[in-house]
Amino acid sequence: MDRKQVDDWLVGYERAWRTPGTDTLGTLFTEDASYRQGPYLAPVVGLPAIARMWEEQRDGPDEVFRMTSTVVAVDGDTAVSHHEVRYGDPVTQEYRDLWVMRFADDGRCRSFEEWPFWPDRQPPGVSQP
Repeated sequence: MDRKQVDDWLVGYERAWRTPGTDTLGTLFTEDASYRQGPYLAPVVGLPAIARMWEEQRDGPDEVFRMTSTVVAVDGDTAVSHHEVRYGDPVTQEYRDLWVMRFADDGRCRSFEEWPFWPDRQPPGVSQP
């Protein structure tokens, strides 16, 4: 994988999130992909389970959100990206997120792990800027 391929995958991910249904997930994830929504959460494994999780997690393809993505690093089949996501207009929820992705030879993701951070969930003793 190179940065352009990862960036193209990220564009496809957002497009799939905004598309009705989950038929396009097979172009993004392998059939046996692992999708972990947080570093300490159990992974969702397999394309059918990922599709169910997507349908449960999103408000629908018309939900209002803005996402910016930046590829941070690519090393062989592994990539890391940084995201800022704001839901609603006006914004009702926002967070920053790191994604660690491992890709199969065909460019589909075989392992996906999020590291989400919300502004109202700071570690004890840490003040917000």
